[in-house]
Amino acid sequence: MNGNKFRMPARRLAATAAATVLTAGPAVLAGAGSAHATADHGRASAVVLRTGLDVSLLNKTVNVPLAVSLNEVQAPRSAQKTALTAELDGVDGGRPFSVLRADVATARATVSAAKAEGYTNLAHAKLHVPGLPLLSLIEVEQVTSRATCVAGKKPVASSNLLGSVTVLGKKVTLSAGGPTQVSVPGVGEVSLDLSTTRTTSRTAAASALELKVSINPLKLNVAEVEGTLTLAGATCESPAEPAKSAPSTDPVSDVKPQGAPAEAGLAETGGSSTTPYIAGGAIVLLAVGGGGVLLARRGRG
Repeated sequence: MNGNKFRMPARRLAATAAATVLTAGPAVLAGAGSAHATADHGRASAVVLRTGLDVSLLNKTVNVPLAVSLNEVQAPRSAQKTALTAELDGVDGGRPFSVLRADVATARATVSAAKAEGYTNLAHAKLHVPGLPLLSLIEVEQVTSRATCVAGKKPVASSNLLGSVTVLGKKVTLSAGGPTQVSVPGVGEVSLDLSTTRTTSRTAAASALELKVSINPLKLNVAEVEGTLTLAGATCESPAEPAKSAPSTDPVSDVKPQGAPAEAGLAETGGSSTTPYIAGGAIVLLAVGGGGVLLARRGRG
């Protein structure tokens, strides 16, 4: 009786232990493989026109901020806009005032796991400010800007001015060496910077034209217009570099028989990735079974 009492639990314990070893090993591997990191896809933006002007009305008794943006897009979610006009209310006797008109006005921001890019294209555009309804502040034939950020590479920013530029009715030649000043008596002054670009280790920014404006058209309803404007702007921020995969740590490859390739040994013995767990189960089975036999002998004694 005592022998049966010890023998049966020992057999059950051995079977349970072996099954636990065989099932736990693959489960641990599966759990380790499921962990992953969320990738940063970077950022990008583009804008055709952005203004930051202060408009003084009625001999500076009323100040109206002129903050207008046309076709401004941002990503991580890729986007594109192609509106051709920008209007402002409240500065022209209650009538809509046209700030910008263009034949082409495209702003595009795209982002993927490997690259972020902002792009702007503006063609045949005329920009007006309050107080000068008939005289354009600036006219451009075509300007483009692009900012490209590729994961693991240096960001690149570029702007191009194609064709002529007219400021306050005067055709001007812009220089990359510094700002160009345009002054018209009785109207005002404009300072233009051509192709401004900036880059860091992970970011890039470009704008085709940046203007500083000081307009005083001597009209009764508009006393002064001052501030800045940006034409064809683009920015980007690089995505994070993809994480490198960790080297394989297959237990089978850690122990190799001397003088024979690992693949040959597995082919001859039928070994696989579950071999360590089967071996572990066999060891547990032998250990527990041996303990059961010893206890049975002591019981009989």
